[in-house]
Amino acid sequence: MRRLAILGSTGSIGVQALDVVARFPDRFEVVALAAGRNVERLAEQVRAFRPRLVAAADPAAAARLRALLPPGVEVRSGDDGVVAAASHPDVDFVLAAIAGGAGLRSTAAAVGAGKDVGLANKESMVLAGELMMRLAAERGGAILPVDSEHSAIHQSLLGHNQSEVKRLILTASGGPLRGVAAAELAGVTPERALKHPTWSMGDKITIDSATLMNKGLEVIEARWLFDVEPARIDILVHPESVVHSMVEYIDGSVVAQLGISDMRGPISYALGHPERLPLDLPALDLARLGRLTFEAPDPGRFPAFRLAYRALELGGTAPAVLSGADEAAVAAFLAGRCGFTDIARLCAEVLEAHPAERLDSVEQALAASDWGRREAERRVKYR
Repeated sequence: MRRLAILGSTGSIGVQALDVVARFPDRFEVVALAAGRNVERLAEQVRAFRPRLVAAADPAAAARLRALLPPGVEVRSGDDGVVAAASHPDVDFVLAAIAGGAGLRSTAAAVGAGKDVGLANKESMVLAGELMMRLAAERGGAILPVDSEHSAIHQSLLGHNQSEVKRLILTASGGPLRGVAAAELAGVTPERALKHPTWSMGDKITIDSATLMNKGLEVIEARWLFDVEPARIDILVHPESVVHSMVEYIDGSVVAQLGISDMRGPISYALGHPERLPLDLPALDLARLGRLTFEAPDPGRFPAFRLAYRALELGGTAPAVLSGADEAAVAAFLAGRCGFTDIARLCAEVLEAHPAERLDSVEQALAASDWGRREAERRVKYR
């Protein structure tokens, strides 16, 4: 029986994870849940899975939650509550699915407590990947990626030696603007940029997919998760989103992981690892698809992904600054305060303005991300 804490349980990943858990009641026990302010959904989850500890976003949300629950469930709030869920002594696996930098402290708490972590919060690796991997090695827990691309890399690396790896190839759908001419991009509206052709995601990550910043952030994540130099991590646009990523080996062989576009696949892989769980998902029908296509990303039209390589080159706090700047720039675009092509431009300006420092703590990473966010907001305001 694997005992779970699910952080971000009312979000898309959390809901799908609980769907997987419900299918295997003899394999999983939910010990703790943490979520934001969707108190009604969280209360439903508590009644269904009976955790011992529940954390809500703030005291007001916690008070509303208590009123909806039977006695006997411990309800806590804020960062302290989420950290308590992540480090609960009865938990042995934590699914970290709180989006953005807000999830870093609780993910670090889980890793620091020696838990195995299913990582759906890419910001933890972007902001503080080197620290997280070092802490996991010291405390003995494993970090298993839940992002479909990094899960695919993890699966494609199994059974091979690190010395045999030539490069990692992260695939990208190309997002909703893949075929848009460069001259049209400046006029793209938020409504158009949010129409993703393959995945149903939140607004922030959908815009990141449109700019290809999401692939850049995934390069940073892959660099730390798999201990591979950035020069050996490539991106390939694959609009069918069937090949989730690949590994090329030194003999020229390429191992790829294929599957339908359903996040329950990588979620179940992390939850069940090293075993696979039988899911009744639709089969991948390659004959119906007919063909799979690939193309190189165009940095002339979508320069954002290259900024991630630059951030890794600068090192230290630079990736955290890039992440914070991107959050602010995307928010400004969605609010109509800057154009689509301004997102990458703002991020580049902020990144180059930052004097990168050696990264020594989670708090320093969060401070760097906050600096990047504030600096991007300042530049939007005075542009």
